[in-house]
Amino acid sequence: MNEVVGRDDLLLLTLDTLRHDVAVELAAAGRIPHLARHLPGGAWEKRHAPGSFTYASHQAMFAGFLPTPATPGPHPRLFAARFAGSETTAGRTYVFDTPDLVSGLAAAGYRTVCVGGVGFFNRQGALGNVLPGLFQESHWEPEFGVASPTSFEMQVARAERVVAELPHERKLFLFVNAAALHQPNWFHLPGGARASGDTRETHAAALEYIDRHVGRLFAAMSARRRCFAIVCSDHGTTYGDDGYTGHRLGHEAVWTVPYAHFFLEPTA
Repeated sequence: MNEVVGRDDLLLLTLDTLRHDVAVELAAAGRIPHLARHLPGGAWEKRHAPGSFTYASHQAMFAGFLPTPATPGPHPRLFAARFAGSETTAGRTYVFDTPDLVSGLAAAGYRTVCVGGVGFFNRQGALGNVLPGLFQESHWEPEFGVASPTSFEMQVARAERVVAELPHERKLFLFVNAAALHQPNWFHLPGGARASGDTRETHAAALEYIDRHVGRLFAAMSARRRCFAIVCSDHGTTYGDDGYTGHRLGHEAVWTVPYAHFFLEPTA
């Protein structure tokens, strides 16, 4: 990462609330071709989330604690704040001297931009300002939020505008929190109805919806130079699993998340 930072643009795309099992099933069935073509070996990596809901998980990720490989560690991290005694900071780790990765990348000359999705990024109150407030530039509007059936394509359009307006020589760290998978998601399933509610099937349909538009995001981020992309879930969620519904709880479907990182080669 010490060679990547300062040379490449960076993208962190969190597919908010995406379950690992659903992501794996859809990749194996060929239902998310635009994402799958970038996954190493065409498959998601199984990892453990650093938190059980959006706020906690993103606070951890912005501190350098991305989802942890679901195998015995320690596992060296891509990014880490300088911290004496850290067992997951290795020679290949990019170490920053600020409290969080966002300001660390800003100090390294990156333009840091947030395109928010769920309510923790809506800047409509003190709590909704904490996470987007880490960035030099942040964007949120109701059309990006959980109740919008077109949320991700609207977020991608804003990201395309951000890239187009940035001077070519300026490096970019773009963070996108995709809200489409979060409840409510019933409207992403053809024939879905509010009365039927959200289910594992509507969750899968929401991931297919994201896949139909993610290629535009990847194309924008590789239009200027090579981009190092991290695509992952911040936590999963439950749909009646063992009697549980939702997240912010300690269930396997919440703690286990899909993860991938890869390079997007420049198209210009």
